[in-house]
Amino acid sequence: MNKSLSNASQKLGLPPGSLIHVGEIHHTETRITIVDYSQEDVEEKQIRSVDEILKYKDSETITWVIIEGLSNVDIVEKIGNMFDIHQLVLEDILNTHQRPKFEEYDDYLYIVLKCLLSEDEAFTVSYEQISLLVLKNFVFMFKEKADDLIQPIIQRIKSAKSRFRSSQSDYLAYAILDTIVDQNFILIDNLDDAVAMIEDDLLASEPSLNTLNTIQRLKREMISIRKNISPLRELMAGMLRSDTELIHEKTHIYLRDVSDHAIRVTESIESYRDILSGLLDIYISSVSNKMNEVMKVLTVFASIFIPLTFLAGIYGMNFEYMPELKWKWAYPALWVVFVTVTIGLLSYFKKKKWL
Repeated sequence: MNKSLSNASQKLGLPPGSLIHVGEIHHTETRITIVDYSQEDVEEKQIRSVDEILKYKDSETITWVIIEGLSNVDIVEKIGNMFDIHQLVLEDILNTHQRPKFEEYDDYLYIVLKCLLSEDEAFTVSYEQISLLVLKNFVFMFKEKADDLIQPIIQRIKSAKSRFRSSQSDYLAYAILDTIVDQNFILIDNLDDAVAMIEDDLLASEPSLNTLNTIQRLKREMISIRKNISPLRELMAGMLRSDTELIHEKTHIYLRDVSDHAIRVTESIESYRDILSGLLDIYISSVSNKMNEVMKVLTVFASIFIPLTFLAGIYGMNFEYMPELKWKWAYPALWVVFVTVTIGLLSYFKKKKWL
């Protein structure tokens, strides 16, 4: 059986709990890192086999297992069997198209959310699904990519005076959530820069088709961002309402802080959606105004040439007894009339401020 699919729709017909990786493969080899710590000591190392986790299973220390790369389904399955994780939870971990959510089980908590990063000045956003399994003395973190996102947390754990060293696994889970949610503030700053550039293009110069394409691309990006960020409020509310023993009362104050950040991020995203809609209206108005200016100029020229065409039409008729045809100064006089009418109409339009 193919153990990696690009879309969830390709799993149609398979039984529930089928362990198949769904999503883009970022790393062909899965990397497993263990950070084990207590008040006295910290140990960080990479392991080759899932079986090496067993020696920490009955330890009183806090063990953080970081799995980077989800293409190796066997590793996820072994961890599930080792710690009695429900098959449907393992299926959700491997399906990278999950909606952010919080689920509570008897012996563990399951949290899934998206980490959003803007990669360049054009505001191209990359999405990474991160799943957490929070047990009594264990936190499993499943990531799609290998990056430096969690390095600040590891450095804080290594500090002897760190709060981590005297806290339980729920505090570690809070720190991971806080880091991921706070990444969104960087995203918003980059979005603000991208929106400011569009505003400058609209107000400082004539808008181009490229400006319209940028606005439309950002609007589509905002739909995807909102879809992945909005559920954070529900996720954090679920954790705060939970009465599980795995989340201690003293951790609630920190979770409320993350919840507040999630609300701020969501509200910012909503406001930028409105701003982009306003920018699109400004673009359409600018294009309409430009077209009106063109039509005004054309109308002025047409208004000037209408009487001239009328006069030229009269004297272009082939009647034999038109008195002006025999007059010596008829042609110069007609030109004087043409120039006088033109100057008179231009003066009138300028007086009316149509020019």
